[in-house]
Amino acid sequence: MSTNPDEPKSRARTDFLLNNESEVQKFWDENKVFEADPGNEPPSPGEKFFGNFPYPYMNGLLHLGHAFSLSKLEFGAAYHRLRGSNVLLPFAFHCTGMPIKASADKLAREIQQYGYPPVFPVAEGSSVAVADAIQADQADVVAPDKFKGKKSKATAKAGAQKYQWEIMKSFGLNDEEIARFQDPYHWLTHFPPLAKEVLQKFGLGCDWRRSFITTDMNPYYDAFVKWQMRKLKKLGKVVKDMRYTIYSPLDGQPCADHDRATGEGVQPQEYILIKMEVISPFPPKLKALEGRKVYLAAATLRPETMYGQTNCWVLPDGMYGAFEINDTDVFILTARSALNLAYQHLSRVSEKPTCLCKLSGTDLIGLPLKSPLAFNETIYALPMLTVLTDKGTGIVTSVPSDSPDDFMALQDLVAKPALRAKYEVKDEWVLPYEIIPIIHIPEFGDKSAEKVCHDLKIKSQNDKEKLAEAKRMTYLKGFTDGTMIVGEFSGRKVQEAKPLIKSKLLEEGTAVLYSEPEKKVMSRSGDECVVALTDQWYITYGEAEWKQKAVKCLDRMDTFSTETRNGFEHTLGWLNQWACSRSFGLGTRIPWDEQFLVESLSDSTLYMAYYTVAHHLQNGNMYGKEISSVRPEEMTDEVWDFVFCDGPAPKSDIPAALLNKMKQEFEYWYPFDIRVSGKDLIQNHLTFCIYNHTALLPEHHWPLGFRCNGHLMLNSEKMSKSTGNFLTLEDAIKKYSSDATRFALADAGDGVDDANFVTETANSAVMRLTKEISWMEEVTAAESKLRAGPPTTYADRVFENEMNIAIIETEKSYNAFMFRAALTSGFYDLQSARDEYRLSCGAAGMNRDLLWRFMDVQTRLITPICPHYAEHVWQKIMKKEGFAIKAGWPVADTPDPTLRIANKYLQDSIVSFRKLLQKQESGSKKPKKGAAPAPPAEEKKMSIGLIYVDEHYSGWKEQCLRVLQSKFDSQSRSFAPDKEIAEALKECPIGQEMNLKQVQKLCMPFIKKKKDEALEVGPQALDLKLPFGEMDVLRENMELIKRQLGLEQVEVLSASDEAARAKAGEHVSLLEKNAPGVPIAIFLSRQG
Repeated sequence: MSTNPDEPKSRARTDFLLNNESEVQKFWDENKVFEADPGNEPPSPGEKFFGNFPYPYMNGLLHLGHAFSLSKLEFGAAYHRLRGSNVLLPFAFHCTGMPIKASADKLAREIQQYGYPPVFPVAEGSSVAVADAIQADQADVVAPDKFKGKKSKATAKAGAQKYQWEIMKSFGLNDEEIARFQDPYHWLTHFPPLAKEVLQKFGLGCDWRRSFITTDMNPYYDAFVKWQMRKLKKLGKVVKDMRYTIYSPLDGQPCADHDRATGEGVQPQEYILIKMEVISPFPPKLKALEGRKVYLAAATLRPETMYGQTNCWVLPDGMYGAFEINDTDVFILTARSALNLAYQHLSRVSEKPTCLCKLSGTDLIGLPLKSPLAFNETIYALPMLTVLTDKGTGIVTSVPSDSPDDFMALQDLVAKPALRAKYEVKDEWVLPYEIIPIIHIPEFGDKSAEKVCHDLKIKSQNDKEKLAEAKRMTYLKGFTDGTMIVGEFSGRKVQEAKPLIKSKLLEEGTAVLYSEPEKKVMSRSGDECVVALTDQWYITYGEAEWKQKAVKCLDRMDTFSTETRNGFEHTLGWLNQWACSRSFGLGTRIPWDEQFLVESLSDSTLYMAYYTVAHHLQNGNMYGKEISSVRPEEMTDEVWDFVFCDGPAPKSDIPAALLNKMKQEFEYWYPFDIRVSGKDLIQNHLTFCIYNHTALLPEHHWPLGFRCNGHLMLNSEKMSKSTGNFLTLEDAIKKYSSDATRFALADAGDGVDDANFVTETANSAVMRLTKEISWMEEVTAAESKLRAGPPTTYADRVFENEMNIAIIETEKSYNAFMFRAALTSGFYDLQSARDEYRLSCGAAGMNRDLLWRFMDVQTRLITPICPHYAEHVWQKIMKKEGFAIKAGWPVADTPDPTLRIANKYLQDSIVSFRKLLQKQESGSKKPKKGAAPAPPAEEKKMSIGLIYVDEHYSGWKEQCLRVLQSKFDSQSRSFAPDKEIAEALKECPIGQEMNLKQVQKLCMPFIKKKKDEALEVGPQALDLKLPFGEMDVLRENMELIKRQLGLEQVEVLSASDEAARAKAGEHVSLLEKNAPGVPIAIFLSRQG
């Protein structure tokens, strides 16, 4: 290649890689290298590899987060292709659900409100600007793999935020083009082709014939989803039921995970709403409510504690309202909780809470109340400063016997007259009320809150950290170990009594059920979600028999990490019925109830099977619009059953040969070998995938593996458009090239923790790859100058051994889908070995055959990660036939671990010798403190090196090793207890000569070191000498040592040879440090 090494900042190297990538991709395309067809017979083990990836959502451009997850599949598939497997990697585009429709509608509203092209307000802080900024932020989330920064766009100045129009502008669209996106179906024709184009530039080894989009825009996929839903219903897996679900009031439908801008994974939280009746006469603020039954409605998770109520709490500055529940009942609570109730059939007007009057928390203080189960006939509403109005109803029951928060707040009111005076709290509302013991906890007694608050020395209700700890201690113990000591369930365990007391309250009508989201959930349309009680279609995930099948599938699957398996087990533990119907958005109609659509997480659970036949139906067109030999209406349930479920041959106009071909193709590729995804999809999509496969397909077609990864950071910060720390895949390829981007993605990390794409790594990869190409060109051009013949030298043997090790270690890493490790052993370590070999060869030069093998091995090992680079080397430099991506895995001879250890010993010794030489030549003595610095000594030039080797442990070290040998179990790789080892040492000669304390001081550090080594490498670490001849290694490499140290003469001597020791002269005392693995060098000048 032609580049200027003096201009690293220029684009020449990147442009070279980009041009090469374009040529290689054209070459691949012409030869259809990624089109995968099945064999005629069922595949033998390892013959085929079918991997897939959750199709990305098409409301924007693909970014590095998508590419990171996808790269795990791409690298793994490329590895199996390289090995000779028949590899199928398909790719599709998800368009179902809310996000596209919400964005299209928002765009239409902006044009209607601000004109065409729209002129947006620029005033900072305007309510319109803020509201639209929030909506833009939410609509701009890319599902399902979008990774957002911590800072929301809406938190910055509204004037700096983007409207949907501006978001579309950022995609490089002009005004006329943007206007077309008011039609949600236009998104489906615009973004999927762009995604395909950038993935082709990325070098994705995809069979694009099988690509498709979802929704009814693709009639074949639409038919597939309808079959899937009908089959689930026929099996009893889809039912209509009244259930609590997260719901978007603005959209008028349930809001599932992928319909949400924030709050993915949040579930409904059920409370018991205690009806605390306000005792008449009502104060002036409540006069409008005379004649109605008025209740303060307090949400609780602990109905069993209601016996101990002493009061209830309100937030003095909180905003409340009196809301009509029915013709007679009025609940006082927050507007937020009233809205939730209105969607749970607890409002006189369904879905529209009616507020009869607005109230502040101060208005409620002092209200006399009659509360169910309370031993106190009348309790009062009192002020509490820590009441939350964004959780529950803003009304809180007070049980100071068992709630540390209640205990401390009540104590503050009792002990602080000024606090009572501030909120006009009368003494008779507080002082007469004693703590009522209701639950006995063995560890804390009958008044757990009081005891724990005293133990933790909590001073007031504002001591939040200690109170949180107190709650943790008392609530858990109260439930697991507590026993009721009052009421009709006295003597029963709390966990038994709790559901009985809950039922009693509900049956008596003194409480109602209430649900709200566990945490705040925002829909993609920009509104805050509630919990609604809806009558709709559900998939019965969690049903006992079905769950058992899902667990069985998981048990035999490869999850590649314990964390991933734990995530699936946790999800299978809690996952229950899932709302699968929607009335708004894009998708497939529920076939038996067409007012509803199939929601986006329910039409994407079995589509991996659809990949196996998509090309037969769609004729290579992702929209299913090409002329095909099969009409969509011909894909009946009987046909799908025949193809996927071993059903009988259908009566069909589809040619029998084609039907059999589709069935045979499915049977060949299934089950899929791996599905790669971000870990956030474990809690929904991936677990749904397991459930649907176990319900609909025979057991031998259940999934074999899921590999999950963390999110991707960019330069150690969260990727975020709002902060500018963001890269689309297209931009990354333009900036660094595809191979350098892939290199940095492989280096970003392998586990389930968040990974880190480092732009400097990508820049460095550009340099590394192009420099490697230049070096190979130089080597091949100078072939005649290289050493011919078989490899014979020590350096040859070491280099060849390192290549064998690299092949085996890299193979292990690729098999485990650990690509950072594969990059380390298959590229970085090989580079280091090559560079060391170049230095070690000296005048004799490098061996031609070894260098050719190095180029071959390194190219194959890096092929899955940098395939375009590999093709260039394979064809242009090495002049090989065929494709690098199908070249086969290199063959390795059995590595010699001893040779590797010996070489490390050699290299470490040279480094140590160099430091000693520099120290000896420059002089190391410092002047004493306060003394004048000595004049610089004339630097001595050392020309002779005497290297002393002690190859055997002797004396007390030998005794220690013999004891350790006798106390080591090589099978379990474990030692006897230290006490037993110490006893054995006492019986040795050294134990006779010294007391135990002296023996331990001398021996134990050495013993610990050797024990650690033995646990790592085995019993050979306890041998009395190293597993190689130290003197042999050093003598064989004397020329290298001389050259590296700049010496004229080197001798390797035995430290036990008296004649050799005499040569050390005045330096002989240094030889006391000699030990196996620790050679000592003494340097002399010719005059010395």
